[in-house]
Amino acid sequence: MATSTTTCVPVAITSLSAPNILAGAKQRRRIDPKAGHALEILGHAIEYLADEFVHEGGSFSPHNGQLEAVRMLMALNRQIYFECPVVPSLSERFLAFVHPRAA
Repeated sequence: MATSTTTCVPVAITSLSAPNILAGAKQRRRIDPKAGHALEILGHAIEYLADEFVHEGGSFSPHNGQLEAVRMLMALNRQIYFECPVVPSLSERFLAFVHPRAA
């Protein structure tokens, strides 16, 4: 099982608030192979569109199709990433072992 740690905060934040993203930015997540493959493909698509936009000298207008496509792909990327379960930290696992919750 692969895990990932991220500190990257997306530029265009739409549905998530900045404090929520920053609070979860240093948490490790368990990314299964299917989600990892989807994140990889989305990352390549975002990079391709961004490079194409820069090389064409695109303008930053609110109704630019390329920018809207990048925003949509970034939102889907965040959605897939944040749906992956959080891996408890070493201290959280230790505390759970020392103080098990009564079921």
